Amino acid sequence: MGSESEVKLPIIDFSTENLESNVEEWESVKSKVHKALVEYGCFEAVFDKVPFHFRKAIFLEVDELFNLPLETKKRAVSSKPYRGYVGPIHLYESIGIDDADVHEKVETLINILWPQGKPSFSKNLQLLSEKVARLDEMIRKMCLESLGVEKYLDEHMNSTYYLARLIKYKAPQTDEPEVAISEHTDKNILTILCQNQIDGLEIQTKSGEWIKFKPSTSNSFVVVTGDTFYDLNEICCRHGLMGGCIHRFTE
Repeated sequence: MGSESEVKLPIIDFSTENLESNVEEWESVKSKVHKALVEYGCFEAVFDKVPFHFRKAIFLEVDELFNLPLETKKRAVSSKPYRGYVGPIHLYESIGIDDADVHEKVETLINILWPQGKPSFSKNLQLLSEKVARLDEMIRKMCLESLGVEKYLDEHMNSTYYLARLIKYKAPQTDEPEVAISEHTDKNILTILCQNQIDGLEIQTKSGEWIKFKPSTSNSFVVVTGDTFYDLNEICCRHGLMGGCIHRFTE
């Protein structure tokens, strides 16, 4: 399913301590972000504020969540798209949590699935969302500065909220790779993906070629632009940024 090309996504390091106050480093990283979005509409972000052991603990609990009976998972309902439980659809199922950086919101949904409570999961998921939200904020600030509209940063961030989507992919009943989620663009501004040894993400380049993504380190996230980012870019000014990054998942 993936391309045999040696083309790889740009890798950008956000691990510098107090990055925003280090002007030289901030400008360097911002330039790399702008270049990556122009060329690919996405990039790999190295961000060490979420250590591997913390990720591992969360993924173990996510696995436990999806192993719950289907009737239990279906208790997590929402009238909004991509919230609550979705699935099973082919090789895919998910649970979406609004305002995942707010502990009470996470705890409310987790308690629906575990009436006896699951405090470690609620706390870990909220902390993960909070840390990743910090990465998101830096990237958004860099994007607005690159577009020359940083004066709107506060207004933009005040209208921002975070949706965490926990996703499970099942292995296909064949030895051949199979598309679990077909090619698509996201509707939001930015998506930050954290993979758990799946390595099924594929990104389509401007030339139509598919890049099969494999994280370079255990501290990696994938930052993907959505359709709303493209609209924002068009409204502010035409800088040629590539929004609506086309991607898919294979198993």
